[in-house]
Amino acid sequence: MRKITAALIIAAFSILGAASGTLGQEEAAELAKAAQNPVGDLISLPLQNNTNFGLGHNESTQNILNVQPVWPIGVGPNWNVITRTIAPLISQPAFSDGDTSTFGLGDITFTAFLSPKAPGRVIWGVGPVVLIPTATNDRLGTDKWGLGPSVVLLAMPGNWVVGSLFSNVWSVGGSGEERVNLFTWQYFLNYNLPNGWYLVSAPILQANWESESGNRWTVPVGGGAGKIFRIGRQPINGQLGAYYNVTRPDFGAKWQLRAQIQLLFPK
Repeated sequence: MRKITAALIIAAFSILGAASGTLGQEEAAELAKAAQNPVGDLISLPLQNNTNFGLGHNESTQNILNVQPVWPIGVGPNWNVITRTIAPLISQPAFSDGDTSTFGLGDITFTAFLSPKAPGRVIWGVGPVVLIPTATNDRLGTDKWGLGPSVVLLAMPGNWVVGSLFSNVWSVGGSGEERVNLFTWQYFLNYNLPNGWYLVSAPILQANWESESGNRWTVPVGGGAGKIFRIGRQPINGQLGAYYNVTRPDFGAKWQLRAQIQLLFPK
């Protein structure tokens, strides 16, 4: 996992430092906005690596590689269903002297957004989110099935892509002892620059309603930069950013480094 992390971070730095010229200005702008739209009619495969620093009693480092395929499905002449799956590969550190590190698959999250094919100024999607207990180790998941709603709203004025994604998952079954009641809010601000470059802030705020009131929230702030480019005929979205958790649970991570490589498959 450390080798994967290093490879993704090195690749992201290389991408952001590489010269453009392989994509036309108009094509790069269109692909950037399509990649930044969670309910866009675009097949893609994001590989998002999140390295969390300062976690636990020993301030250890955790690594999560999210494999996140996005697949839109046409439903009649007016609607799309955009499926988004998140399969996390987790490198969990030892949190105490008698503990051991663990690596494996965490719980998979699946979301299906119903969204109009021809939206107005405000683009929206709504649908269910399902938590699937696929963790290969008890330390990597909840051993609970979960279900809840998810909503996304965004707009694309000028060079901007501005929006929010909300969801809440409640446990509905499984053998785990602890209940799941998790709220997630990701707001995203993207400003697109010439030659496929863009600036981005997309922190993921979470509230664990099962925790005590003073220990529920994780609130990161930060941002980064990205670029749309092409290797051969393959369009790719590369991104690198950092987020600091201004509010976090006891022994939660202090900050996060995020590196992403997203393969784009425009129609």
